[in-house]
Amino acid sequence: MLKGLTLAGLGAVESEERFIELAGEGGFQAVDIDARGLIERLGTEGAAAKLERHGVVIGAIGLPVEWRAGEDEFLAGLPGLTEAAAAARALGCTRCCTYILPSTDAKPAHFMAVATRRLRICAQILGAYGIKLGLEFVGPHHLRTAWKYPFIWTMEETLDWVEAIGEPNVGLLLDAYHWYTNGLSVDDIERLQPQQIVHVHINDAPDLPVEAVLDNGRLYPGEGVIDLEGFLRGLHRIGYDGIVSQEVLTPAMPEDTPEQLIRRSKAGFDRVFSAAGIGAGGR
Repeated sequence: MLKGLTLAGLGAVESEERFIELAGEGGFQAVDIDARGLIERLGTEGAAAKLERHGVVIGAIGLPVEWRAGEDEFLAGLPGLTEAAAAARALGCTRCCTYILPSTDAKPAHFMAVATRRLRICAQILGAYGIKLGLEFVGPHHLRTAWKYPFIWTMEETLDWVEAIGEPNVGLLLDAYHWYTNGLSVDDIERLQPQQIVHVHINDAPDLPVEAVLDNGRLYPGEGVIDLEGFLRGLHRIGYDGIVSQEVLTPAMPEDTPEQLIRRSKAGFDRVFSAAGIGAGGR
């Protein structure tokens, strides 16, 4: 497994180029960034050289299509998805991810039908470039009632949806926070096949009743109560060898610099990987 970072929770990093530098300096091996934007600024050769120079790869890109809104907006985003997929592939990235909100103001049956068709189209476009699509179920209880109707928030439901979408390059984005807020266990991870997991997020939770845990109240790995040792061991046992990217949605304190927060992140990764007895990409 490779250690990765998202920009979430790292404060005011001035650019994605600087993010790449900081990640490499901090001993991380992957970054989740916008491959198309990086190529637009540096060119394909310049972007590839930047990544190689700092010893990192692009872990995943975000899905740049608004599949939750109106049809016109969805269709308008498809050319950009093709461009994003081509850019990701040019830089060796093979993963694209999006999240599923656990409630919706739309009538859920109709929304499910429309969203299934749209995500199938997205998966087909991505698949033409050899890119997988990861769907992230979102577990915090407060979001389950944030909108009018309940929608998908469990791993089981998400796997059923993956099957309904029916494209071979669709799977899970498995986030430790949502695993925890769903009350899942290591056994639930070990029932998965590694090919069902497209990407992984890691973070931690405060010592609160699980029903009170907020989506933007996350902690850095190893600073909370999630069984990250078991989480990582479960992934290791099933043979997952992809990227584990930190995602801490809690805003950084103004006095914390990105350099400090990446050192804090590195310390957290070292603690939880060591506790799990797992090496991470040889570092």
